[in-house]
Amino acid sequence: MKIVQIDYDGQERAALVRDENTLQLIDFQGGTYGLALCAIDKKESLKDLILSCLSDELLDYQDIINKGHLLPPITHPDPSHCMISGTGLTHLGSASARSEMHAKLSNHDDQMTDSMKMFKLGVEGGKPESSKVGSQPEWFYKGNGSIVCAPGAELPVPSFAEDAGEEPELVGVYVLNQDSKPMRVGFAIGNEFSDHVTERSNYLWLAHSKLRSCSFGPELMLTDIPQGIEGESRIVRNGSVIWNKAFLTGEANMTHSISNLEHHHFKYTQLSHAGDLHIHFFGTATLSFADGVVVEDGDIIEIEASTFGKVLSNKVRFDSSVEEEVIKVGLL
Repeated sequence: MKIVQIDYDGQERAALVRDENTLQLIDFQGGTYGLALCAIDKKESLKDLILSCLSDELLDYQDIINKGHLLPPITHPDPSHCMISGTGLTHLGSASARSEMHAKLSNHDDQMTDSMKMFKLGVEGGKPESSKVGSQPEWFYKGNGSIVCAPGAELPVPSFAEDAGEEPELVGVYVLNQDSKPMRVGFAIGNEFSDHVTERSNYLWLAHSKLRSCSFGPELMLTDIPQGIEGESRIVRNGSVIWNKAFLTGEANMTHSISNLEHHHFKYTQLSHAGDLHIHFFGTATLSFADGVVVEDGDIIEIEASTFGKVLSNKVRFDSSVEEEVIKVGLL
């Protein structure tokens, strides 16, 4: 089962994806987030609740896209209560990349970079038995719900950015129940979107490089996802594809299990508050930046995985300011 969230007469409404051409409006006010809270309150599965609330109204999927009425598949009424985060160095990559990686892993620890040491920890202990805690991954904070751009919307790039590169990733969506326990709503495909030049300049600037916009969706899958997921990233410039590459995700292509990554995110009680929405990016191994591509203003980034339905498409828009404006702090 997959759902989207749309602007329906000025309201956030969720709709069931019937097929690639048709949406079925869900007769429920409050969008996907409201549905999730209702399911939690009723101690009912979200899928069953949706099936009981389906209206008879069918919508043309492509018409919704053409009119720009797609919204992120879930949003919080207060963006400050939506946390965007991610984990990195979690994916094995292509066969050739894996071969190269294993060669590097054979080095002694004192010859490895910090990144390779982190990757090795995932390879050796990222998929523990269900009753045990595995090795912890790299973790980063991206921002709150205000940085999430709807499918089809522009991805803004600040004037101080050194780069604007796509990152095709699996995304987990969670709502915290009344006891602050995380409840998984579903999965989507996303574009984590980072500043790789800043990160490459000094790895201690990773935190800075991640504080950028992002997008995910348009479809949110409420059922289990396959172990292996294949997709493709593309950059379109002036109507022509200037770069494209396949990517692999899902647990079969990861060093960590999803459950282990979830544990190491939600183990921090300061991140877990009842009613909060969490959007978590699970990492990637495919970047146009690694192939020397420089994303330009007006480029369209497309991320597609048939598992998740429609393509996620966003146009990159750079801040036109010539130089970074110094922020003056006021006095009280």
